[in-house]
Amino acid sequence: MNIKSIVMAAGLATLALPAFAETKIGMITTLSGGGAGLGVDVRDGFMLAIEQSGKTDIEVVIEDDQRKPDIAVQLADKMIQSEKVDILTGIIWSNLAMAVVPATTAQGVFYLSPNAGPSALAGKGCHENYFNVAWQNDNLHEAAGSYATDAGHSKTLIMAPNYPAGKDALNGFKRMYKGEVVAEIYTKLGQTDYAAEIAEIRASGADSVFFFLPGGMGISFLKQYAGSGIDLPLVGPAFSFDQNILQAVGDAALGVKNTSQWNKDLDNDANKAFVATYLEKYGRLPSLQSSQGFDTANLILSALEVAEVSDTAAFREALRAANFASTRGDFAFGPNHHPIQTIYVREVIKEGDTYTNKLIGPVLKQHGDAYAVECKM
Repeated sequence: MNIKSIVMAAGLATLALPAFAETKIGMITTLSGGGAGLGVDVRDGFMLAIEQSGKTDIEVVIEDDQRKPDIAVQLADKMIQSEKVDILTGIIWSNLAMAVVPATTAQGVFYLSPNAGPSALAGKGCHENYFNVAWQNDNLHEAAGSYATDAGHSKTLIMAPNYPAGKDALNGFKRMYKGEVVAEIYTKLGQTDYAAEIAEIRASGADSVFFFLPGGMGISFLKQYAGSGIDLPLVGPAFSFDQNILQAVGDAALGVKNTSQWNKDLDNDANKAFVATYLEKYGRLPSLQSSQGFDTANLILSALEVAEVSDTAAFREALRAANFASTRGDFAFGPNHHPIQTIYVREVIKEGDTYTNKLIGPVLKQHGDAYAVECKM
């Protein structure tokens, strides 16, 4: 890829291919503040796929939403109205997705999510121009509920931030968990002090804890939990046990079981090549978000081989076909344009000086989502 310009100003970055690109993609993601590592990984995975394609007729404009819904809305309006993008992508957080996606698709622009998958956009709020390449928010939590049941946890305390993805997380866990939920805790989004929650865990009588605290929230909680002396097993989704987060958490995460649709040791050719090239280019192992950014770009590239974005119906059908080699192996869209995929349980381990995950095995095979039946399109 011949990147013609890199502009850094006022917290935003533009990475552009040739100026007269035929397809223009806008990426709005979190590149500063809490959770920036997730956005950086989505961006880097996405741009790696664009570079590997060798295509010179794609322009990618990247901007930082600062994890603020109002900023994300402003950027989306700018990209659609001034930049005239054909496709938007990149958002990490579900509250930002809810602020941006409906208005985007209503204006005839395609939105492909590399992360956030709120239930409201999977069910009644689905749209023919909205595709989620990662998951529906409940999915990894459903797998965690299924795993917790299989592991014999019968009295679990569950905890998540009070925002759309947090509510989806706990609903997803409860949907598949067969034991007793002894307490359900909602924390503040962005919270860093968990003394009160840890005291509640200690007094709860639980035999296990399920939590969804992405980004820096998970780092803070795990460190404080490890220092609390509480010895209850933890279960969670990949978001709190992903590659970059683990390096910050350290030994406190060792042995924890977590659920994911991807891991670096998934045995397929596309994944092996992706892990090797990502490590070579960026000097670090890819994360789950890296893989999702990579897959999102490759889905777009596969569709562009079949149709121009301007031919809306044909391009939409090419996206639906999902004719690309996913890092996850088998990949298909359900009727609401959310993935049908296998979700695995992983265990946090240490390889040399690096904390990482190893694959244990599948929990839910070829799993869709609970909201597809509500989607009418």
